[in-house]
Amino acid sequence: MAETMNTGGVTKIVVIADENDMRLDRWFKEHYPDVTFGMLQKLLRKGHIRLDGKRAKSNTRIATDQIVRVPPLNLETRIYAKKPEGELSQDDIYYMQNMVMHIDDDMIVLNKPSGLAVQGGSNTKRHIDGMLNALKYDLTEKPKLVHRLDKDTSGILIIARTRVAAQKLTKAFQTKTTEKYYWAVVKGAPKLREGKINMPLLKQGRKGHEKVIAAPTGEKAPEEAKSAITLFATVSTVPALASFMVLRPITGRTHQLRVHMAEMGNVIIGDGKYGGTEAHIGGEISRKLHLHARHIKIPHPSTGEIFEITAPIESHMKNTFHSLGFDEEAGDLVMERFEDR
Repeated sequence: MAETMNTGGVTKIVVIADENDMRLDRWFKEHYPDVTFGMLQKLLRKGHIRLDGKRAKSNTRIATDQIVRVPPLNLETRIYAKKPEGELSQDDIYYMQNMVMHIDDDMIVLNKPSGLAVQGGSNTKRHIDGMLNALKYDLTEKPKLVHRLDKDTSGILIIARTRVAAQKLTKAFQTKTTEKYYWAVVKGAPKLREGKINMPLLKQGRKGHEKVIAAPTGEKAPEEAKSAITLFATVSTVPALASFMVLRPITGRTHQLRVHMAEMGNVIIGDGKYGGTEAHIGGEISRKLHLHARHIKIPHPSTGEIFEITAPIESHMKNTFHSLGFDEEAGDLVMERFEDR
């Protein structure tokens, strides 16, 4: 917990170890979320905010035990201290802790259910980010997100317990030293049993309502298109109905697996956003999205050794597997073959 001192309305806050090497503007966003970037720049320019008694810039990197001087923040400057976060109910705490598959000093691994958003947005009031205080356990600071899953995708979600761990885990996802494996049930049967999809993607629409499309290539390729690569393998197929597949995204673009499978002609079951009514095959098969983050391999933030974990599939996919005769063990065997490449 940060040590604070208040003299004549001026607050002095000691930088803690987990905040070491953080940008000053990012530190302010954590401590004073209502301070806009423009307000912060003005206070810095006038020298009202100081670091160890000296002027600083928004991109200055702070260090452990340095002291940040914060001037009185009041209604006249339209800046407010951080609002206390709403208390969680016992049901929320139980709900979050019941997802935990693994916990150590650096990270927590959840098995996220389908239908729960990772972060808030328009019309999204209940989400994991808003309930992370339930996972503090013996620490005082709130755990931190280091990657995302779509709201309707189930499976592995890694949460950092400290800022240092968050930096290392985030870097592991960004530098592709992490291997992720997903299970999907798709409509029909892919023409190739296994292969690689190399298809750039492009976002369209306003924030919160984006839809991702396959981007034109060659001379017509737009600059904002992002490279997207997915490895795939078919585990088993029910002819003319559906297939059980293992997918390994090499890149991590928004909706990558969903768009790649839809463009391949095998929309993921339950993915109405990219398959419309064709994404639902009826009968006993659930209309929920059949995409699950099954397995992950990632360098542990403390030891650097590869940490790996597998998340059980949830009930709607279990029921589909039972109805179509798909075998989970066969999926794990195909996944191991991917790892051996």
